[in-house]
Amino acid sequence: MTQQQTAAKSRYDISIIRPEMREEQFKLRGEDFCAERLAAIRKGLRTLHTLELMAQTIYKFQLTKERSRMNTMLIAAMCNEMGHYQDFQVKLYEYGFRPSILRAAYWMVGFAFGFGSRLLGRRAMLKTGVWVESKAVRHYAELLETIEWDDETRKVVEKDQADEDGHITRWKGMLQAASSAQT
Repeated sequence: MTQQQTAAKSRYDISIIRPEMREEQFKLRGEDFCAERLAAIRKGLRTLHTLELMAQTIYKFQLTKERSRMNTMLIAAMCNEMGHYQDFQVKLYEYGFRPSILRAAYWMVGFAFGFGSRLLGRRAMLKTGVWVESKAVRHYAELLETIEWDDETRKVVEKDQADEDGHITRWKGMLQAASSAQT
């Protein structure tokens, strides 16, 4: 992990599931950016937007009717991912872009991972969470390194990456507790 990533993660309070937004934070972006920079930002925002749709869908379909700590954590994670999805949708529109028309495919993948892991049980759900969020953290890192974001958008990407890292820690802890309970 780079020093920049570690600093970004320690800078953000990941206990805040859905950060407050005020009207003055919204603005049109990218007016003076070159075409190459805008293309990279559009591609990055669309990627993050569709991946967050997949993540929230996974959590939605892992939920059961059981009243449990696991379901409480899944609801919190789903809400957090829904916030990320909104973050990137707002940024897409601020730049004058539109979400990908192919995003429905990510919903279907999220359904398959979420419902499939639910059918396989709690350990499979937790392992799926760790795996998916680990991929997300690496993807965020790559996009933070390769795209010249504006300062406000970079902060949103960094905060959302820190949240994803927090999900990994939570799911690993629950997986370890589940493994300890079985032995």
